[in-house]
Amino acid sequence: MLAGRILAIVGILALAGCSNLTTTQQRALSGGAIGAAGGALFTAVLGGPILLGTALGAGAGAVAGAVTH
Repeated sequence: MLAGRILAIVGILALAGCSNLTTTQQRALSGGAIGAAGGALFTAVLGGPILLGTALGAGAGAVAGAVTH
């Protein structure tokens, strides 16, 4: 129960910091979120350490989002 509350507070604070992002920063953020979800799903289906897949997916997604126009 306490962990859920802490996670909710961290999420709210993280979203509050996203109000004045540039377009490139917005693309990097959304790419990272999509990549993290994809990496977690990919490793959950194929097997392996889910946290590693999530981290790799987030990194790849953030880079891809930042370099696209």
